Amino acid sequence: MGIKTVRDIEVAGRRILVRVDLNVPLEDSRVTDDTRIQAVLPTIRYLAERGGRVVLCSHLGRPQGGVKETLRLRPVAERLRSLLGGNVGYVPQCVGPQAAEAVGQLPPGGVLLLENVRFHPEEEKNDAEFARALASLAEVFVNDAFGAAHRAHASTVGVTRYLPSVAGLLLERELEMLGKVLHNPRRPLVAIMGGAKLSDKMAVLGNLLDRVDLLLIGGGMAATFFLAQGLRVGRSLVEPDRVQYVAGVMEHARQRGVPLLLPTDVVAAEEFGRDARHQTVDVAAIPDGWYIMDIGPRTIAAFKEALADSGTVVWNGPMGVYEWPAFERGTRELAQTLAGLKNAETIVGGGSTAEVVQALGLAGRMTHVSTGGGASLEFLEGRALPGVAALKQHVAQE
Repeated sequence: MGIKTVRDIEVAGRRILVRVDLNVPLEDSRVTDDTRIQAVLPTIRYLAERGGRVVLCSHLGRPQGGVKETLRLRPVAERLRSLLGGNVGYVPQCVGPQAAEAVGQLPPGGVLLLENVRFHPEEEKNDAEFARALASLAEVFVNDAFGAAHRAHASTVGVTRYLPSVAGLLLERELEMLGKVLHNPRRPLVAIMGGAKLSDKMAVLGNLLDRVDLLLIGGGMAATFFLAQGLRVGRSLVEPDRVQYVAGVMEHARQRGVPLLLPTDVVAAEEFGRDARHQTVDVAAIPDGWYIMDIGPRTIAAFKEALADSGTVVWNGPMGVYEWPAFERGTRELAQTLAGLKNAETIVGGGSTAEVVQALGLAGRMTHVSTGGGASLEFLEGRALPGVAALKQHVAQE
């Protein structure tokens, strides 16, 4: 991996600044999904149980560089406190005298959550003085925020210039599992790509195409593939400027001998709405003016059969408008199929795909569900993540 982790440093008695990703949904000042909080508990417990003074920092939402009361981290601290059994403090500042005093009073094994770092515009600018102020609170830095590792911010990159720096246990696992997809997958390697827009996934497609043994395409992005084949797609979202690219992808797959499976039937709706009139049709018979909303039952069956002998499956993007019950079947059945694979490693990209498997209660049956939407995409594109690169440049010497 090229970086050290929390296992490589002395912990007892030291003030340890831990960048975590606690960007969780809130409703009426309550955490409604604590998946990301749960994901960083192993690192927090590891440090606290060894006598570290654990200082957590995170962002929440997009406050645009100013204080926004609804985006304070106090509700997150309360949820952390309930999960860790108490001993979690909170301070409504992330730098300055109040934060420094709270850190100074932190006992060995104690945990303190600082306020939302994005209340300061300097955070997203990777401002050196703001990074230095954060770093002054601690003696060592741990990055366990994979979901923010693709951002070159003060709390992910800047602080590494002032503190010995290592990876947390979550970041380590993310890099290990996603890295296996690119460098050492169990074969056959299958990539499932979905979601609304092809342009969001082009770089991933390009990087995976020479690595996979099978490629399945679904979701709204399939419409541009249909267009490249000369099919009519009604009023479905398409990207005509990407048709030539898609044609190149299909030809490249053909030359490599990699099967590229597209939907053969879809669920089409008269309007783009939750309760719109809809029907299952062949992809060659999409009615004029209708919208592609999901993959159809024939496609679901073909995808299931294709996945049966997989060694590794990486999935990013739903198969349709899964938020609406009439159009969730393709995404749900695909998730259930992956959860039921006996001999495959199943790796689910972050963002909406992770939300699907969490909502279906299937996350525990996947090999790995990434906590980073944008970060997992950029990693699978083969791009260096600034937060990870910074750890490699500023390795802790113990």
